[in-house]
Amino acid sequence: MLWVTAAVLTLGFLAALEIFAYHYGVPGPITGQAKEVVFAPKSGALLYAGMALMMVVLTWRERFIAAGAAVGIDGVFFLVRWAVDVKPVFGNGAFWVILGYVVIAVTRREGRERVLLLKGIGLGMLLVLGHKTGDTWLLITSKTRPMVLDQYVVTADHALGNPSWVAGRIVEATGPVGSHVLHTVYGQLPLAAAVFALYQLRNVAAERRFPGHHLVRTFLVIGLLGPAIYMIFPVVGPVFTYGDGAFGTGGAPWTLAHLWPDTVTAISAPHAVPYDEVTPRNCMPSLHTAWATTLFIHSRKGSRIARFAGAFWLVATLSATLGFGYHYGADLLAGVVFAVTVEAAMRSFDRGWDRSGIQFVTYGAVVFAALLVSYRYVPLEMANHPWVFGPLLILAMASVVYGYVRTTRSWEAMDAPARQPAEQPQPEMA
Repeated sequence: MLWVTAAVLTLGFLAALEIFAYHYGVPGPITGQAKEVVFAPKSGALLYAGMALMMVVLTWRERFIAAGAAVGIDGVFFLVRWAVDVKPVFGNGAFWVILGYVVIAVTRREGRERVLLLKGIGLGMLLVLGHKTGDTWLLITSKTRPMVLDQYVVTADHALGNPSWVAGRIVEATGPVGSHVLHTVYGQLPLAAAVFALYQLRNVAAERRFPGHHLVRTFLVIGLLGPAIYMIFPVVGPVFTYGDGAFGTGGAPWTLAHLWPDTVTAISAPHAVPYDEVTPRNCMPSLHTAWATTLFIHSRKGSRIARFAGAFWLVATLSATLGFGYHYGADLLAGVVFAVTVEAAMRSFDRGWDRSGIQFVTYGAVVFAALLVSYRYVPLEMANHPWVFGPLLILAMASVVYGYVRTTRSWEAMDAPARQPAEQPQPEMA
């Protein structure tokens, strides 16, 4: 019943978002995904990642057949596009395989096997549709929020030492090699999450069940809740407001001043400013930071390579978000608090809510709300007293991280099987 309810709610949300998107003249997630049955996919790698997640419920023989079918179908599409002189892309084959297994689940499987296969299909499709949903949300934020609050955030960022300006100059100094590496890490975060999720779910086919909690669940919830906060606190980022736009492709006439990353903004009373109807208001909080933080948390229970990869992706993502001018430092602090709070809520949902879980999630939510309120209503005071408010902001984030570590360790101690007392030798009978 839980899975059925989740499926119904998800479909209802997608349908509502589709109608909302149609009203504003932007493509909805269902329409965009349906087109990729035939038309060129925007992200073939993500479709193959979704197919790979679905395949965790298949046997090795079925996996080889599915992968071969996807590559073969993509080969046919490649030849057709090459013949009509269209840019060749891949991904249709993976989507066809996913749809094919929907038919197999309904017509050829029964009972628990059908449920397990449908769960695998749903997991793969949620990864793909989650990306489409995020794209639609971002377009809607640009259409419905003409005014942005960047001046408030950049003023508050003076309390943190304007880290985006510092990181931007560092990335410029690394040249094209450093920039290319960071762009790759930043753009392929969903793919990295899918790879790590495959590692977490590697035993599903053998055990014939999914673990109670895994990375994809938190990723999807973050992607669902985050854009709603964008509607409350619309921000476009320093490279758009104070620079030349992403990749130096624009900004004017909406750019307030060409300052980033060479010249720090002056402290002045902030106010909302208008921006275009194209650029997403997707800064507060930084969801890339939230996702990378979640990936880091889940990697702590993995192998040494997984732990190293999780740490690398977190550091590289934070460097990219700041160094490319996509986010302010205040966005990153909010993103970390947001991620840790959502992760704790998902773990509490899996293991059952108790007092410690409710207390921590409430505390994390209060700190997150306090950060947003302070950025909005006292940024000038924060900028004028950086040695007071800077440490307070860092301390607020650190307290949530510390609280998460302490709470989850207590959960692990409670959930661990009780140690059996050592068997005492019995005295010999005379």
